[in-house]
Amino acid sequence: MIDSLAGTAYLSCQRRQARMQRGISRMITSHSGIELPSTLEEWCDPRRMALVVYDMQVGIVRQIKNADAIVEKVGAALEAARSVGMRVAYMRHVSLPLAWMGRTQLRTAMAWQRQRDPDAVSAWFLRDAPASQIVPELAPRAEDAVFDKLTMSAFDATPLAYALRDCGLSAVALAGIALEIGIEPTARQATDHGFVAAVLADACGFGNAAAAERSLATLGFIGEAIVTDTASFVDAVSRREAPSAA
Repeated sequence: MIDSLAGTAYLSCQRRQARMQRGISRMITSHSGIELPSTLEEWCDPRRMALVVYDMQVGIVRQIKNADAIVEKVGAALEAARSVGMRVAYMRHVSLPLAWMGRTQLRTAMAWQRQRDPDAVSAWFLRDAPASQIVPELAPRAEDAVFDKLTMSAFDATPLAYALRDCGLSAVALAGIALEIGIEPTARQATDHGFVAAVLADACGFGNAAAAERSLATLGFIGEAIVTDTASFVDAVSRREAPSAA
């Protein structure tokens, strides 16, 4: 089903990438010497890109109808990324204790938990709660970064942008749950922070199909993010070489 969600936005992006790949050079250089990768393969260089696994937590994955398929796709992206030494970052959505839930957090909790009374909500994703943990199939490794967040965007009030810049990275591949809630704002805010986002559409779960389709259409219309799929990402990564050890 996720394949159908890509629709016009995904096809448009694929055609645009195909046109770029027909050029003699895959790198575009500005008059001031700034190099701009023009293909997915160039962006998927592990010296340039990190894979960001978004909110693949026990309590979130179990809410998605096609969860097994999304876990499988994210797993394939993880395997490809790790095979060439690409850095991996995990995002986790967490809840603060009720005493620390202010106006915004309470309104969000009420909407998600379908409550009209703020005193009726509970903290679903406390840091050490079972629901907050990454699903075992995609468990982080010792070399991976894990960032907790209260917000929808992975870049808002987290160290993600700092960590990416500190490692000299300029792009992120995004996979996880949910496309229409957190991955779209993450992809759009990536641009505001100076990063290029590649959204692996079929590795992004969703709660509402119509909203997810609108998210992909918006990303395709704006044109700043690369909308692609897991197979294309795996193929692009497989053409790269792992950075040699110093």
